[in-house]
Amino acid sequence: MKGLTDGPAGSCRDGRADAQEPGAAGEAGAEEGAGEGAGGAQATITLSGEGACIAEARRCAAAFFTRGGAARHRPTVPERVVGLVQLVVSELVTNACKYAYGPVVLRLRLAGAVVEVEVRDSAPVFPTAQAPDPHRVGRHGLEIVRAVASVLAVRGERDGKTVIAHIPLGPGPAADTPATRPDTTTV
Repeated sequence: MKGLTDGPAGSCRDGRADAQEPGAAGEAGAEEGAGEGAGGAQATITLSGEGACIAEARRCAAAFFTRGGAARHRPTVPERVVGLVQLVVSELVTNACKYAYGPVVLRLRLAGAVVEVEVRDSAPVFPTAQAPDPHRVGRHGLEIVRAVASVLAVRGERDGKTVIAHIPLGPGPAADTPATRPDTTTV
């Protein structure tokens, strides 16, 4: 699996895509700019699915805003939003690494007034957020994502699932009313 779109894969280092197969020399495969157009910038990164890929996913998320396609479309994304996207990416990729096997596909996309974060993995079981519990150690990832995202949803795939989170770029109704697909379940 190279990613959600066809095309060459490479490693995400400082927001640039280097030509190489996922898992060859680097941890991640990236397809920067795949799907750029009217909707904005997008990057698709294929991660190994092993623990070390979580840090790589965070670096790729930051690079998407600094040197990647997003900087060309919207060069002034607030640092707070970049940090929230990194947090959401970290939590969703951690869950994918913990509960699924094989590669994890991360897709970032600017879509109007939101940053769409999608994490696809091979586990068919949909995640469920637990009730808040200040005494529980760990397992707060979906609670965190739900608290910062305007949308948190899951879409079943033929070979797993995709978890979708929308992070608003700023206040306003456009950030809270993204389009949803009928085959998507809100978490």
